[in-house]
This record gives sequence, structure tokens and C-alpha cells, in this order.
Amino acid sequence: MIVIMAGLPGTGKSTLARALAQRLPGAVLDKDAIRAALFQPAHVEYSLAQDDFCQEIMLQTAAYLLAKDAEFHVLLDGRTFSRRYQRERVIEFCRQVGTTWATLECVCAEETALRRLAEAMAQNTHPAVGADRSPETPCRQRCELELMCRSGSALPH
Repeated sequence: MIVIMAGLPGTGKSTLARALAQRLPGAVLDKDAIRAALFQPAHVEYSLAQDDFCQEIMLQTAAYLLAKDAEFHVLLDGRTFSRRYQRERVIEFCRQVGTTWATLECVCAEETALRRLAEAMAQNTHPAVGADRSPETPCRQRCELELMCRSGSALPH
């Protein structure tokens, strides 16, 4: 099974994914950690092209894990589904490999998310700490998510 972790930065996607992976037979594939492993800091760009590349690596890894154990749970983390075509790609992947999927959307108060992001920046504990994690980012991403939902392209549950 593929579990799509959705939600704005700082809402707890990574924390929940790690907790679920410990309780289930599962593993977390974190786009930010994969990006950090593949690219030296000077080559990290957070572009759509690099996001899509990292997402494909995640899906190839998921296919490998699911081929070894169809009961395994692969949790896709790292805000990989902000664009409709990215969600559609994962759903099509699940059809191709014959697995089920679910979406878990994490939400929290904006103050909580901002505090978590500030702590991660101060402690340099998140692989994407150099990304655009300014206070305006969650607001901008929330607007993008609201537009996505209004256009009828929200994540199916």
C-alpha cells in the first residue's frame, strides 16, 4: 500500500509518517532526504524538474519494496503532491503495480506550524532547512492548496 502524506509544511507529516512506519510493516520515503542524498547542496534547487525527478526515485523505490512484500506500507513524505499531475502520477503508479493507496492529510494551527518550522530552522534538523521556509511560505502554499481544491483537483480520499 502507498500512503500519501499531504499537508502544508510544519503540520506533522514527517512525524506521523515515522510513527506509522514503526507500527506498520512500512518505510518512509522522504523526498527531502532523497534529494539531500542525491544532490550536493550547490545542486539542490527545489525546482519542479528536481521535485519530479525525486518523486520518480521514490516511486521506483516503492515498486522495489512492494515487489518484495505486497503487504508492506510505503509512506511517501515531503510535500510531493502539491501539483495535480504529481498526484495523478502516483495514482497511476499504484494502478500499474497493483497496489492500493490512501491519503493522510495533516493539519494544525498556523501558529503551531510556524513554531515547528522555526525550531527546525534553528536546529538545522530538517533536510529541506535551506528551502523556502519563511513565514510567508505556508500562507502561499495554503492559497495554492485552496485553489487546487476549488478547481476540483483535490486529493481523493
